[in-house]
This record gives sequence, structure tokens and C-alpha cells, in this order.
Amino acid sequence: MGISADRVDRQKEFDEANGLGFPLLSDVDREVHRLFGTKRIGPLPGKRATFVIGGDRRLIRSVRSETNMLTHADEALEALRELSS
Repeated sequence: MGISADRVDRQKEFDEANGLGFPLLSDVDREVHRLFGTKRIGPLPGKRATFVIGGDRRLIRSVRSETNMLTHADEALEALRELSS
């Protein structure tokens, strides 16, 4: 799933434009950002982060890069492959 501070209608537009095929959740009050340590001060957008969480709710991998967006998908897929092997 994906989570951002965007409103639900913006999430829907983004999903339709990109055909993601997974749920996008709206965190307009930035509570999830706060809980995961990605909230910034004031109205600034949240820090970009990807978390791979196992079925047992343990954190498998955390990816925090704001300059290399491709690394998020690459590292998340690598973590999932390691789990399945």
C-alpha cells in the first residue's frame, strides 16, 4: 500500500493515471507520517520513505532516499525476494 498526505480524490487520480493496482491511503493529518518518523515541521511534505513490513508486522527493510526514487522500488523488491527464498 502507499500512504501520503494527499486527499483521497488526489490519491484516486494518481492511481488512475499510473495504474498502480494497490491501495493508496490518505494521511491528511500526517499521523502516520509522525508514527513512522517521516513528518516534517509545518506544512512541508513528508520525507519519502519505503517500508517493507512482514506478515508478522516486523520491519524487514527501510528505504529513505529523497534523491534516488528508483532505489525505493529496487530495495523493496530485493527485500521481498530475500523473504521468499
